[in-house]
Amino acid sequence: MASTPKTVPDIVIGRLPLYLRALTYLAAEGREITSSQELGDRLGISSAQIRKDLSHFGEFGKQGTGYEIQFLRQQLRRILHLDREWEVALVGAGDLGLALVHYGGFADKGFQIVVVFDRATQKIGKRLGELEIFDAEAMPTIIKDKRIEMAIIAVPAAEAQAVADVLVESGVRAILNYAPITLSVPPNVQVQYIDPIVYLQHMTYYLA
Repeated sequence: MASTPKTVPDIVIGRLPLYLRALTYLAAEGREITSSQELGDRLGISSAQIRKDLSHFGEFGKQGTGYEIQFLRQQLRRILHLDREWEVALVGAGDLGLALVHYGGFADKGFQIVVVFDRATQKIGKRLGELEIFDAEAMPTIIKDKRIEMAIIAVPAAEAQAVADVLVESGVRAILNYAPITLSVPPNVQVQYIDPIVYLQHMTYYLA
């Protein structure tokens, strides 16, 4: 039976969604069994690393047999707390915010944007997709009332830290930040960054 330890390296946690995604593709192909070698080949990660990562949480496979795909998927979803739907607040109703609201990949992965905030008076009260845009001043009240724990920041860098401060004070404990700035948050708040420029600059190093 799998067990969840109290402390697991964050880099290991970061690889679990990759394993879950690969397993989902395998399941869609009608597969029932896989191996750490096959997963490693698909992900560019060594089979030994995959086995070591999974061993933090228990024993999921059998020697010479491999992993039952549906069972391992179920266990990874449990470990990542994806056996429930997470409501998400979006701050920023610009072009990026519009794209995120219209993105169809959130719902079937356990996430749903349920409220949108912006500071621009001309946007407040209008709709972004099916969602009404609320005044950013209402963030503390609405987030607390809805008990939202996750948020996406899609505002300019100059505004991002102030937005993060309000989100944290309102009870948000996980932030996905699209603004090109490193946020200062308490240790108990998780932040992940998505900055395309950083990744493009990374790749230009390898271009002649």
